[in-house]
Amino acid sequence: MPNSFLSLLSIGLLTVALGIGSCTKTTSISSVNKAATSGKSLITGADQTEKYVPYLKGKKVAMVVNQTSIIGNKLSVDSLQKLGVQIVKIFGPEHGFRGNASNGTHVGDEVDAQTGIPIISLYGKKRKPSKEDLAGVDVLIYDIQDVGVRFYTNINTLRDVMEAAAEHNVELMVLDRPNPHAYMIDGPILDMKYKSGIGQFPIPIAHGLTVGEFAQMVNGEGWMEKGLKLNKLNIIKIANYHHDLPYVLPVNPSPNLNTAQSIMLYPSTCLFEGTILNLGRGTYMPFTVLGAPALQGKYTFSFTPVGIKGMSETPLHMNEVCYGLDLRGYDVEQLRRKRQINLGWMIELYNAYPQKEKFFDSSYSRQMGVIERLAGVADFRKQIQEGWSEEKIRQTWQPGLAAYKEMRKKYLLYK
Repeated sequence: MPNSFLSLLSIGLLTVALGIGSCTKTTSISSVNKAATSGKSLITGADQTEKYVPYLKGKKVAMVVNQTSIIGNKLSVDSLQKLGVQIVKIFGPEHGFRGNASNGTHVGDEVDAQTGIPIISLYGKKRKPSKEDLAGVDVLIYDIQDVGVRFYTNINTLRDVMEAAAEHNVELMVLDRPNPHAYMIDGPILDMKYKSGIGQFPIPIAHGLTVGEFAQMVNGEGWMEKGLKLNKLNIIKIANYHHDLPYVLPVNPSPNLNTAQSIMLYPSTCLFEGTILNLGRGTYMPFTVLGAPALQGKYTFSFTPVGIKGMSETPLHMNEVCYGLDLRGYDVEQLRRKRQINLGWMIELYNAYPQKEKFFDSSYSRQMGVIERLAGVADFRKQIQEGWSEEKIRQTWQPGLAAYKEMRKKYLLYK
């Protein structure tokens, strides 16, 4: 699954949807992360402990967290325990609580060696907490860094956790974090007949929301099972944030997003999971290189995927020399200026590929499935095959994007 990546952009302001109030202030994560207009440091929801720790005192707390869940430079579980918060359970998403499981690998339950807290996997036998899991829990906290892309599976976990909280009348608190791609709203809206593990909402590829805003959208648009609504949703907003603000992530969001470059390229290059090309899985530069053995003679750049534990054990074209594009030096500021996914690479590599009937062959798409599930629509494959220009392809997205942007306005927490 494409839930795998590293460091980069965005930041915040703050607000709470129900019951706690709004937020501002305290510790800065990085001096790099400054609001351009005010010079003030960006402060994630988690870092504003004065806004929510007093509220949590005396309550039994469960947390949905991973390695990105930090306060300052320490895991939020460890920090909140030291501040006197009673944490009774941890729920771990894809890649596990410590973030060291490969993409798509089922993760089992365990006990955290450092804290002694039981860890219940939400990426193994179950996808959401059960009634028994939440028995006695007063507040469920969601605190995971997202990258703002439809096929990055953390938003599926967020929805599942919201459902469980709604079903069992447990309060959910979201500690909001920046979206590195909040500057961009782009890609076709998912046709729900292609709903899958890598696309579960009728949203574009890059949705332009923080997780707090996305939680409000899930609740407001009725995207939970049986029309469930979450009555107790508290969002601790990011301070000093707006959607266009670059932000450097302090922690890799997942094993295969291991550079700022990989995060910026991810919305564009992850589409190649639906092709015969390797996109750097099985190397230490995933999502920044694209290639296949059949492109020998077309390109001089090459790389050889191998099995890498914790990243990709059996990558496509393993131990074969792949030829193609090296995007590690690509100026990602072009993406920010255009506010668009790059479709040029898909068009170029399809045109260069000698056996075009195999380019979108789903049997080669081990990690992600067919291109329709990634793009979210039936027409994308045909448009590339018929030689449509990027501009012409984009025109087909516009009606859906316009409607989505209007709907999105209802849920924005940051001006």
